[in-house]
Amino acid sequence: MTEDLRIRFLIVDDEQSIRRLCMTIGASLGFVCAEADSAETALTYLETHAPDIVLTDLMLPNITGVELLRRVKAQLPRTEVAIMTGHGSIESAVQAMRLGAYDYVTKPFRVEELKLVLQRMAEKVRLVVENQVLREHVSTEMQLNAMVGSSSKIQDVLRLVSRLKDTRTPVLITGESGTGKELVARAMHFRGSLAKRPFVAVDCGSLVPTLIESELFGYEKGAFTGAIKSNKGLFQAADGGTIFLDEIGELPLEMQTKLLRVLQEKEVRRVGGNERVKIDVRVIAASNRDLEAAYRDGTFRKDLFFRLNVISVHLPPLRERESDIRALVKYFLDKFCSEKMVRVSNAALRCLEQYDWPGNIRELENCIQRAVTLRNQDVIDVYDLPPAIRSPRAIAAKITEPLALGAMGSNSNSALIPDGRIPNTSTSDLEDLERITIQRVFEEVNGDKTLAGKILGISRATLYRKLKRYNLLKSAVNA
Repeated sequence: MTEDLRIRFLIVDDEQSIRRLCMTIGASLGFVCAEADSAETALTYLETHAPDIVLTDLMLPNITGVELLRRVKAQLPRTEVAIMTGHGSIESAVQAMRLGAYDYVTKPFRVEELKLVLQRMAEKVRLVVENQVLREHVSTEMQLNAMVGSSSKIQDVLRLVSRLKDTRTPVLITGESGTGKELVARAMHFRGSLAKRPFVAVDCGSLVPTLIESELFGYEKGAFTGAIKSNKGLFQAADGGTIFLDEIGELPLEMQTKLLRVLQEKEVRRVGGNERVKIDVRVIAASNRDLEAAYRDGTFRKDLFFRLNVISVHLPPLRERESDIRALVKYFLDKFCSEKMVRVSNAALRCLEQYDWPGNIRELENCIQRAVTLRNQDVIDVYDLPPAIRSPRAIAAKITEPLALGAMGSNSNSALIPDGRIPNTSTSDLEDLERITIQRVFEEVNGDKTLAGKILGISRATLYRKLKRYNLLKSAVNA
């Protein structure tokens, strides 16, 4: 059994000899063992610890083993519980099994019998943990595909992620919102040696200012109104693994000071308590702010910045990765269209490549999801994209393929023709071609007069006169 999968075992019995025997058996199986002489003691222990296996006597003073089982399952659904009974009561055993007990053992029990039960329980715990890790790993790998690309900037990031996956050195990830900072942190964790240990993500910007300390470091029972029991904080929950502090620049200065002390001393003190608890946590922080500028203007502690910025990873914005747009679009199409082949038209791709993407990868993902949802065929076209992303230049290219766009002056009868030149045709022929072109543009832009004018190269007033002249107003939709 590897160190990071050692089973945490709690034995609850009012007889010391039974507890000691069970702990000896647990230790022989490689468990980390703890004991409690009553249900009350066990419940106090559960406020700050999360055992994988609980073995409890049925007949405990004050609170029965069945009631303890019920409370354990309510608080820690994944913890496996077995019941010991000295009475061989099938009725009690059946009741315990209905409440979620893994098994029951009749006293006096044989050592090998108890050992077998504990081994089976431990195997179930390991399978659950390993399945969870596998799901996280697969999810992270799938999401990491959203960072693929041929651009040198993203390739540099991927190489750095590979080098940092096993380091315990603090890492600071910078980049605009939506560039995938948490994804990079998850990749470092789940691709490395800490993959089977906890990964705790904290959005520092969403924490309630008055509760930040208790959320991060925990609190003791009675520390403040509503603290009806002790609670370990997020740092302690991440013990042995990784804590990801997203938007670290949003922490108040007072909390920055306390965080710096935790990072230096590698221990936390809960709100309302005096005891200091040792922690072993890898810290990955992220910010969309310029923290170097922030410490210079006094809004971020300089010493905390240098403590966190031992190694930095900068994620480029999507507007600097234009060559990766097509690969990202394909990835999101595969994600949202797993059952059906859907493609993006060349005109729509040009729109996507010409857009600045202020929301970065997150905005692109939302855009493709929207287009997939709104499309009425297997091709995502320009008008399936959000209005802000539609490019008049790309729309014009779509409308005029295979035609070429000829400028339509405000007093001109020029029109869209195959080679962009006006042939020797009659005025009526040109007018017919112009009417057909205007009608086609209106159909493509869903009646948007402003966009139609931009594509045709004429003013809104001129467009209105031509619509009226060609009797197209009835089919036009007011913009």
